Amino acid sequence: MIRLHRLGHPAEDYHLNPDLIVSIEATPDSVVTLTTGAKLLVAESPETIVAAIAEWRASVLEAALPRRGGASRANGLTLVRGTAGAAAGPKPAGEVR
Repeated sequence: MIRLHRLGHPAEDYHLNPDLIVSIEATPDSVVTLTTGAKLLVAESPETIVAAIAEWRASVLEAALPRRGGASRANGLTLVRGTAGAAAGPKPAGEVR
């Protein structure tokens, strides 16, 4: 969930599932359109809302994908050693790999 504030109610938090957002417009107030067709006027700018959504999605992925030891990260991607072509499973008796 991301935390927003309804326009005119800066002290009251409004938690919203970002998967329900269809669009965000600045007209000049920020209007968030939901999949239900409802429109919310919020105090945050569209840029702030997009940043909150990106942060929320990153936290969901981070929690869902545990880090593995030995893997390195570059540009936000995890690099792992490939095993393509390597035989899997136990070796048959008498076979040397």
